[in-house]
Amino acid sequence: MRRINLYFHGNTTMTFHQPAPSKTQEPTMHKLASPPAQDIGSGANALFALIEWLCSDECHELDEAGLAFGLGQRLCEIDLPVDRMTLHLMTLHPEIVGRSIAWAPNEPVHIRDREHANITPTFTGSALWRAMSTRETVVARHNDPKDRWQELDTFAGRDLVELIVVPLCNADGPVSAASFGTRRPRGFTPSEQNVIQRIIPSLRNVCELRTLRQTELSLLDTYVGPMTAQRSLAGRIRKNEIETIEAALMLCDLRGFTELSNRLPADRVLELLNHYFDVVVPAITHEGGEILKFMGDAVLAVFPGYDATRSSRSALTAASCILEKLENMAFTDAKLQAGIALHYGEASYGNIGSGRRLDFTVIGPDINLLSRIQGVCGEAGYPLLISAHLVEILSDIPTTSIGTFALKGFKDLKELFYMP
Repeated sequence: MRRINLYFHGNTTMTFHQPAPSKTQEPTMHKLASPPAQDIGSGANALFALIEWLCSDECHELDEAGLAFGLGQRLCEIDLPVDRMTLHLMTLHPEIVGRSIAWAPNEPVHIRDREHANITPTFTGSALWRAMSTRETVVARHNDPKDRWQELDTFAGRDLVELIVVPLCNADGPVSAASFGTRRPRGFTPSEQNVIQRIIPSLRNVCELRTLRQTELSLLDTYVGPMTAQRSLAGRIRKNEIETIEAALMLCDLRGFTELSNRLPADRVLELLNHYFDVVVPAITHEGGEILKFMGDAVLAVFPGYDATRSSRSALTAASCILEKLENMAFTDAKLQAGIALHYGEASYGNIGSGRRLDFTVIGPDINLLSRIQGVCGEAGYPLLISAHLVEILSDIPTTSIGTFALKGFKDLKELFYMP
């Protein structure tokens, strides 16, 4: 494998340069003309083979590292003096602006996700950023005093002399880019620049497919969760498509939310809600759980699995983590506290709605019981209450019965347990 280093945010830049510019010459933006095939010389067959490979089923089936490695190898085979090749694939994600995939001869491919918070002035002043924002090819030299592209970690310490950055303009959405760097003192010749330009349309199509796939996965994962995302992409999007899952169930509700929202400004309430969710969500996902619903200030989560003991223990661990972290949070204007209900049972999971507007949800007697248990948390003042079924599964945990309760909608009394 070869290394691919990728920079999208703060430290990724890609540029192309014209041969032998003067020291004062600034990076230029231009479109490289595609010459007649005969201008490419004896490497024409190899170049056409590379373009065919980019359009092939073999390339389509490769992951991002395989794509970068295969492309880098083939660039070497046509004698292109590329010492660093990177793909900067932009996406739509609440935390990640894109993914960089970097290749260099005799190195493993390196892939790195770039977070929005890592965008720096060095990146936004670089040739890479200019190529993406202007949709024009940028050629840059190492001695340009206004562009510190060599300081970006994708290129740092590699003694690159020239960099060509070509935008990969999709039909819509953010613009990605490909960069090609060389150590050769004279940089890329016009003929070599034209070779790069010839492969860009095919490379753009390959990258666009990957970018679209990543975007749809990111958006689905962000708004509906990975389990629902997988079902949606598998085609389970028809109304009344229901399946039964068995899992540990959690309902976590923020106490006193109405009082907070009536007492504090709306922006402060949202800020506190985000602090609360920043505790609840990571605790659940770290233990293998998945958020099914955000219901105002409440979170409905499941911990699926083939092992009831493991799923139940994961749910209990997540609940304990949430309560501990909330207890240690201090604000001058609010105290965040939660009431958490845990139960193990079955849930009917699938689509409900009308026409083209559907939603994934879970329903069933065990979900109803979970909701009733959470109601007792608030009424009796317990931060965590556990159903008798889950206590039976986790028979080794120390629990104390708080009695039996007549819960709305259930004929039999339900015994509930508190864990000190």
